[in-house]
Amino acid sequence: MVAYRPHDLLWARAWPQDAALPDWVCPQWLAMAPLVVRRAPAASGRIAVGLRGMARSQRHATEIDASAVLRCVTPEMLATSVPAWPDCHAIEALHQLKPLLDATGLPWGPTGGVGFALASGLPVLRIDSDLDLLLRLDCPPNAAQAAALRSIAASVSNCRLDLQIDTGAGGFAYAEWAAGRPRVLLKTALGPVLTASPWEQP
Repeated sequence: MVAYRPHDLLWARAWPQDAALPDWVCPQWLAMAPLVVRRAPAASGRIAVGLRGMARSQRHATEIDASAVLRCVTPEMLATSVPAWPDCHAIEALHQLKPLLDATGLPWGPTGGVGFALASGLPVLRIDSDLDLLLRLDCPPNAAQAAALRSIAASVSNCRLDLQIDTGAGGFAYAEWAAGRPRVLLKTALGPVLTASPWEQP
């Protein structure tokens, strides 16, 4: 089975077999909207995914069969070329940050609503949408990387930036770690863990 990672976007040939699907989920929507891989355990041969609709309140967690996946778009794929997008400060900020993020040499990409919109073309973004970014960093940053991350975090003023660091074993908010908190919340496949060492295996 292909090892899909959290925040990957999937299109599937089969509708999730979930009796509790909300009424805003329909085959027509699923044909256009990707499923978001969740950081959660799943049954053998299955993938934990999230469904999202047009509204912020339209979110639903479920699973799909791995064999049903037709296409996968990763955050890194979305970072290669960022199109223009009218009336959205988050996309403006993404254009501004792209050269800074590329210069780190680290894998990165947009997630959240921006990633969803760029992958699908669906009009889910608003002028005040957040910018969610994923940066893959499997060990603590060196001095140059730490300086680059501080510059990136300080560069955005026109929207809310949520920069998540993916260690390979979990993900945490860069802002929490950079603030010098004694422990940060590391999101893992087995649930959240408060840890002083997010790069150590939980």
